[in-house]
Amino acid sequence: MEEAQHVRRARSLRPSLPAGALAAAALALACATAAPPTARSGNENGEWRYYGGDAGSSRYSPLDQIDASNVGDLEVAWRWSSASLEHERADSYLRTTPLKVGDRLYATAGFVRSVVALDPGTGETIWVFTPDEPATAGRSRGGSGRGVAYWRDGDGELERIFFISRSFRLFSLDPETGVPDPEFGENGEVDLLVGLGESARPDSVTSTSPPIVVGDVVVVGSTFPASATHKEAPPGDVRGIDARTGEVLWTFHTIPRPGEYGHDTWDEGSWEYTGNTGAWTTLTADPELGYVYLPLETPTVDHYGGHRPGDNLFAESVVCLDASTGERVWHYQLIHHGIWDYDIPAPPVLADITVDGRDIKALAQVTKQAYLYVFDRVTGEPVWPIEEKPVPQSDVPGEKTAATQPHPTWPLPYEPQGITEDVLIDFTPELRAEAIEILKQFRIGPIFTPPSLVEEGGTQGTLLLPGIMGGSNWPGAALDPVTNILYIPSVNNPSVVAVAPPDPARSNLRYNHSRGNPATGPQGLPLVKPPWGRITAIDLDTGEHVWMVSNGETPPSVRDHPALAGLDIPATGRAGRAGVLVTRTLLFAGEGPGMYAEPRESGGPIFRAFDKQTGEILAELELPGNQTSVPMSYEHDGKQYVVVAVGQRREPGEIVALALPDA
Repeated sequence: MEEAQHVRRARSLRPSLPAGALAAAALALACATAAPPTARSGNENGEWRYYGGDAGSSRYSPLDQIDASNVGDLEVAWRWSSASLEHERADSYLRTTPLKVGDRLYATAGFVRSVVALDPGTGETIWVFTPDEPATAGRSRGGSGRGVAYWRDGDGELERIFFISRSFRLFSLDPETGVPDPEFGENGEVDLLVGLGESARPDSVTSTSPPIVVGDVVVVGSTFPASATHKEAPPGDVRGIDARTGEVLWTFHTIPRPGEYGHDTWDEGSWEYTGNTGAWTTLTADPELGYVYLPLETPTVDHYGGHRPGDNLFAESVVCLDASTGERVWHYQLIHHGIWDYDIPAPPVLADITVDGRDIKALAQVTKQAYLYVFDRVTGEPVWPIEEKPVPQSDVPGEKTAATQPHPTWPLPYEPQGITEDVLIDFTPELRAEAIEILKQFRIGPIFTPPSLVEEGGTQGTLLLPGIMGGSNWPGAALDPVTNILYIPSVNNPSVVAVAPPDPARSNLRYNHSRGNPATGPQGLPLVKPPWGRITAIDLDTGEHVWMVSNGETPPSVRDHPALAGLDIPATGRAGRAGVLVTRTLLFAGEGPGMYAEPRESGGPIFRAFDKQTGEILAELELPGNQTSVPMSYEHDGKQYVVVAVGQRREPGEIVALALPDA
């Protein structure tokens, strides 16, 4: 066993609600814990068989061996390093969340993306599967990926691990040996590039997320390069594949073809060449209903839509499909004609809630724009009204923005939206004055203010808040199905979004994004007020914010900044893509990777246990690296483990298991 890492008690971060409100909320939550979980009960039998714990992406474990009385005693039980992979380049940004099935953990790791089976008690490697990959595979979206999917047939006789390689091939592996199933596809694999058109190549489309299995159907999405140079790109079709044979059972065109619903939202024939509009993040399903829910992204290109006029269904929509047929059941478009890179970044979370005395099978969708959209997951009807409101219009030549955008009336946003002087840093009057001068370089306005041209001697684009990283991002949220409290990690960090004519020798776009970088504030400090990272607890039965706390201490570059000498700066939180886990007793959260996110020091190596009722920090653990994945929990031989992947620049990523010391 590795040596125990340092654990310390920590002060609580200041809640956003007055003490009386917090006390009332705590009492209500304490009473609610006596009720049994409903349909979304998290993982069962101490296992973790879905990426999100269950098919509804609750990220909840009913295990309670680790609780408030002993969480401060947690230590590192074992560590597994991706450096142990042979013929593989270790990946420092290890995003995998392992599955726990029986006496094995299953995860992805390495830059080429291998599948590993580990002993859950020791972390020892049992087997490794590394596919042969072309050199161009997943060039722009490489790395370890987020994990695998598990399937067992109705008789319990056949089990498989499904995995999408960087070259966009779906593999079916024997869980015992890691050997591809010869009865599946062609020698155990299905080429997912087939059917996506001539522009679909291993370097133009892949998947960084695992598929999801609903019944006997494996549902797969896709991931595209971070930036486009041409208006032509492969479409983000979603497909259902027979778990036994590898046969493609159905294809849902996220960019509708002639005769399909939504085709008329693509003007001037733009459906023929426009691509993306894929489900790059993880999917959610309701096996009882037989439905799968797709969170979809922006079409080609992120910040300029002049080549794809119209509202562009089903881009930036939540789409519900019948998983057995691929037929659309319902959809809701969260953004019309998206030009903000406000992809739907995280899996929807399913909850069985009670609103004003009415029981609702619900779906809650976190977003980059920091709105929480809540729908009836059977019908697609909003639980609370969503209003179409006029938004600022673009003056970029050829661009035609939607006149209105959907604005949820409830719950309230969980991060500031839009840029005004009110959101600027104000530690000192001098810093605020500098921030106001910086603001004059950009176009500003409310949420959905469109990207603008970079003008010589004029504005240098539009300042966007939330920025292109969110709000929320791919780690998503976690649900306590006993209380119906949803816990949402988020960031508060603006981005500059601007467009400019590209080099015609390298692009056929009229305009492309010229910037997507965060906006730097005065003297290198952040531009907007903290918290820069936070966690918000929202009651899905009422829509109320129960509490909100900063997530993370003040970064050293701020704490030690000479302009702030002598000031008492409270915990500001860090703008990292933090992942959360809920157990019967606790909320766990890290700070995010801080490697490929901005601003600098946006993440950190601290992993915290919170009181679910108040947001008070109960314990802090210093991990061997920064959290790079969404944590999970399982039981093995009578012991509860909490597992999270970690990484840091130029160091191999690791899977770290935490547990209580042996008695």
